[in-house]
Amino acid sequence: MAILSIRLFGDSILRQQTEPVESVDAEVQKLIVDMIETMHNAEGIGLAAPQVGRLERLFVVDVSGLKEDMPEDVRDNLPEQPMVFINPEITWESEEEEEFEEGCLSIPDIREPVFRPESVQITYQDKNMQKHSEMVDGILSRVIQHEYDHLEGILFTDHISAFRRTILKRKLMEIARGNTCADYPVQPV
Repeated sequence: MAILSIRLFGDSILRQQTEPVESVDAEVQKLIVDMIETMHNAEGIGLAAPQVGRLERLFVVDVSGLKEDMPEDVRDNLPEQPMVFINPEITWESEEEEEFEEGCLSIPDIREPVFRPESVQITYQDKNMQKHSEMVDGILSRVIQHEYDHLEGILFTDHISAFRRTILKRKLMEIARGNTCADYPVQPV
């Protein structure tokens, strides 16, 4: 197991499309374990392969640390954590949207309100390449959509207004230069 360096805003890999995972060999298994360890070390709730410099279509999620803030029915029906999403596809989104403040391990110290669909249907393979199709909502839906965006080369800042991006431009450029205070290993551009 290893803690990986997280790529920061401005790194071109964060804007690239990912490639499907054909099989879970020893290298992909190690990547999954390392990503989960890296996510936990950074106190994150999601991490996508591009954030650690890889282009596999893969992300991990662990929202178990937020259980006490969840309604009881959501908490009781939460899938086992952490979750591994290989070759995910969002196949349906609700028309209803909800606003929530998001942050990102690749963009330390910036949090902004983002509108996203309340619910999504996602198909994916787990770490054993078993297929799943799930309807998710609440915080799990939001985290899945955020990490899914990473696989498409989209950052949460792409969802905020041009006006807010202009206001954040200086901070974003400082992050791209590596001038940030993260409590976890990062790899600036």
